[in-house]
Amino acid sequence: MNKEKILLWTLAAINFTHIVDFMILMPLGPQLMRIFEISPREFGLLVSSYTFAAGFSSFMGAFVLDKYDRRTIMLWVFFGFFLGTLACAFSPNYFVLLVARIVSGLFGGLTSALILAVIGDVIPDNRRGRAMGLVMAAFSVASVFGVPFGLFIASLSNWHAPFLFLAGMSGLIFWMIYRFVPSITGHIVSKQHKPTPIQVVKRVTGNNNQMRAITLTIMMMLGQFMIIPFLSPFMVANVGFSEMQLTYIYIAGGAFTIFTSPWVGRLTDQYGKVKIFTIFMALNVIPIGVITHLGVTPIPYVLLISTMFFVTSNGRMVPASALITGTAKPENRGSFLSFNSAVQQLAAGFASFVAGLILAENLNGELVNYNVVGYIAIVFSLLCIPLIRRIKVVDIEGTASMEVVSENVRLEEKIKA
Repeated sequence: MNKEKILLWTLAAINFTHIVDFMILMPLGPQLMRIFEISPREFGLLVSSYTFAAGFSSFMGAFVLDKYDRRTIMLWVFFGFFLGTLACAFSPNYFVLLVARIVSGLFGGLTSALILAVIGDVIPDNRRGRAMGLVMAAFSVASVFGVPFGLFIASLSNWHAPFLFLAGMSGLIFWMIYRFVPSITGHIVSKQHKPTPIQVVKRVTGNNNQMRAITLTIMMMLGQFMIIPFLSPFMVANVGFSEMQLTYIYIAGGAFTIFTSPWVGRLTDQYGKVKIFTIFMALNVIPIGVITHLGVTPIPYVLLISTMFFVTSNGRMVPASALITGTAKPENRGSFLSFNSAVQQLAAGFASFVAGLILAENLNGELVNYNVVGYIAIVFSLLCIPLIRRIKVVDIEGTASMEVVSENVRLEEKIKA
């Protein structure tokens, strides 16, 4: 159990870096829009470029992730992510930053599928909710520490500083992957039975249960990423926050979800994934409706609503991820989760891009039509509730327990010796 927790903490650290890399751009929005003199549409493209690139790489990864040791692929992917983050740190203008975000997305997108694949391979279904809760607490830590600290050093220096901070963190986490992620090869089939790319696609698209899981992912992303990328610009332009006060939103929301994420994981294992998802998804539409209609508002009230948004958003993701991971058998889990990650990233990118088209600035510099974006997000969110009831778990046990994985590692070490 000790080794299992160390593995989960390592996966959480990977998730932390990936999430901060994606999230940090959004609160930097007001600063970047001013420095580069770009419109909400161009900023939306900057955000969505990362997700589109991540979606493309995840789709391509579906053809290779199940053919190799999870640990080996994770090391290569994270090294590429480190290089992309470093490129963001040294970007001199909008165009170069856009290209650097694409590079980061190409590698960052694969980490999500790999994390879920490792959890699915190692953690049995009856403990998967807790595992997801722990790993997804990385979102909370990213909100409490990563994003506010990034904004703080950006205010002291410039917008390049958060990406330099992330590059340094990535170096440490690369060592953690090398040290604590074991070799996982139980999913690899013999060479003569390895599927072709067409077979990989057909195996996913021909499975109605997996296609429902992918559709759920699309609906969830459309319900969230029409709101999230423009939350910071809206708070500054319409609600009256300063750029530095944006950190309050991430600190408050993240601080609560550090505790609620593992709690939701335990509830998921105890009461069922569908029931817990339904409760948190239904609650999630309340802060969406309120936030997108705010005008100039006192900070405490805004923090109350935004924290509810963070908690309920995280609360729906824990049971949904646990359920989606269990819809694939071990031999094609990596391929399916990579497809799902691709769809997730593309849907998020599409949502932020479309929201950028709907939003506009008035003569006072305020964002208009955010309420329209909110209505659309609520519709997609509510449609997820009947859909999740039609998704079934087919893999009850993980491919291997940590004890089995550890024994395999010991045997490999003896052979090498």
